[in-house]
Amino acid sequence: MNYRHAYHAGNFADVFKHAILALCLEHFKTKDKPFFVLDTHAGIGRYDLSGIEAGKTGEWQDGIGRLQDAATRGALSPVLLDALRPYLDAVAAENPAGGFRVYPGSPCLSQHLLRDNDRLFLCELHAEDEQTLWQTVGRDKRVKVEHRDGYEALKAVLPPKERRGMVLIDPPFEQPDEFDAMERALADGVKRWASGCFALWYPIKDRLEIATFHAHLETLDLPETVALDFYIRDPQQIMPGSSLIGCGYVLVNPPYGLMRVIEPLMDGLLANLRQDTPSRVAGKGAFWRLQTLKYA
Repeated sequence: MNYRHAYHAGNFADVFKHAILALCLEHFKTKDKPFFVLDTHAGIGRYDLSGIEAGKTGEWQDGIGRLQDAATRGALSPVLLDALRPYLDAVAAENPAGGFRVYPGSPCLSQHLLRDNDRLFLCELHAEDEQTLWQTVGRDKRVKVEHRDGYEALKAVLPPKERRGMVLIDPPFEQPDEFDAMERALADGVKRWASGCFALWYPIKDRLEIATFHAHLETLDLPETVALDFYIRDPQQIMPGSSLIGCGYVLVNPPYGLMRVIEPLMDGLLANLRQDTPSRVAGKGAFWRLQTLKYA
């Protein structure tokens, strides 16, 4: 496995991914009953934004860097700040001295939001990364780290004893059949845990590929399912197979109340993270959209 997220940590895709993950977990916390989180492709847990990898790309500057700059200038609306609070608090917890040196991946972000009786199960297949991850979060009794295939873990650990919570499926997309693997994993996971929330993150390079993925999911026997796509560039200006133009989530069984805060969150992320130029004509450029794939 050659992918290293350290080059991309804190970029626009991470902001989108982690802000919504944090909101999901906050919504679970509205009830006293414990919840369970399975992270199938966990990575190393946290990332050094002052390190060589992050410095080579500088992607975080157009992601969490932009967002924090807007927050510092008071340019974020109260509604957006409220939606971002769980996420921004988790980032701030990694940087107690202020500024940006450390960015939390999904393991550290989820760990920060756990209560005493909640559980987090982390899978990482890359042996060296799994050891780094264990050293980062493994001493927490609420957290279990395993060196294993995250897709296989769906069969081993679902359904959890808590009966409420979520599965985050966020693979590195190194394999050409990754969308097919996610589809199979989701179908099997829902059979095992019909009431669980499943969040499937994906990069967007080719709109046809995403449309095909969504169409396949519509044929599955799923509960309420929505697709949330976030385009930072005008997709009409990008050829299929070229650079990243956006990313998305498929959310199965989204937590109750989550959809009410999605619109102000996405409007705010789009305003602060879009990367197309101001000269775009009306009706084109960056955008976000929410599609219902399955009704409740």
